[in-house]
Amino acid sequence: MNLEEIRSGKLKQLPGANLEDEDLSNLTLKGVNFAGANLVGVNFCQSNLERARLDGANLMGAQLVGADLRANLAGANLMQADLTGADLRGANLRGANLMAAKLREVSFAGAFLSGANLMNVNLQGADFRGAELRGANLTGANLTGADMTRSDLQGALLSEANLEEADLRGANLAGANLTGANLLCAELEDANLEGVNIAGACLAGTSVEEQV
Repeated sequence: MNLEEIRSGKLKQLPGANLEDEDLSNLTLKGVNFAGANLVGVNFCQSNLERARLDGANLMGAQLVGADLRANLAGANLMQADLTGADLRGANLRGANLMAAKLREVSFAGAFLSGANLMNVNLQGADFRGAELRGANLTGANLTGADMTRSDLQGALLSEANLEEADLRGANLAGANLTGANLLCAELEDANLEGVNIAGACLAGTSVEEQV
């Protein structure tokens, strides 16, 4: 594999490539095809991967700090990856595995996360405005203060999740599982709660405390 051609932007087609532990930081990699590639431990810090294909890629433990990831990450393995400060606005993360990933200061606004695995992930203060999270697994996730206005959480798994002071105004929570979740002082105005399971959930300080 000619890394200099990748770094120079000349090589755009790399499906299934083995680039484990390579340094591809601070590069412009717009539109590069990394579909199904082995990218375990790769350093993509501060790189621009806008419109890149990373669907099905193995990015376990990858360094993606500050990267532009407005890309196709459907089915990607991002376990233990460091995405601190990454831009995932509008990204396709359907079915992606984000367990144990570092996601501080990440923007998921308008992203597609249906079926994604975010179990036990720290998403405190994360931006999920208008994101699509149908059927996503957010069991035990820390969503304290997260902005989830107008997000689609239909059928999402949120049992034991911490949603204290989260903004869920206008969110679609139809059929979601919120058993044992902490919704203390969460904003729920205009949220769709049809068929939601809130057994054992804390609703103190919410607008629906007396209604459900």
